[in-house]
Amino acid sequence: MDTLGLIWAVSVSAASVQDRDGILPVLSQLPCACPRLEKLFADGAYAGFLVDYISYVTGGDWTLEIVKKPEDQKGFAVLPKRWVVERTFAWGGRYRRLSKDYEARTETSEAFIYWSSVHRMLQRLVKTTSS
Repeated sequence: MDTLGLIWAVSVSAASVQDRDGILPVLSQLPCACPRLEKLFADGAYAGFLVDYISYVTGGDWTLEIVKKPEDQKGFAVLPKRWVVERTFAWGGRYRRLSKDYEARTETSEAFIYWSSVHRMLQRLVKTTSS
């Protein structure tokens, strides 16, 4: 997703798949969807091989910045860039089919995520054109 909360690529997998492994199908979709992409932000779960992997696969065209919470942080604090992801997840949770795990197939879950994203984009377009 971008900084506006627009979803560009989705991959739904079983809960047994680690985040750092589940990101690989999403990364394979991004070059076509986002040809001008330069920088990715991720949390600490993606630290390690993924930073080098992205640089290697893209020939250094993309960089991955790990956004970590401060060592002295206690309780909740808004972290740079990560709040965008949480906000977008909250928007998706407003749709009944995304509020719980109702779907039996991952393809159906992905379709509803894309549908909710398109619906939010259309709502924005209607607001801007009616003004």
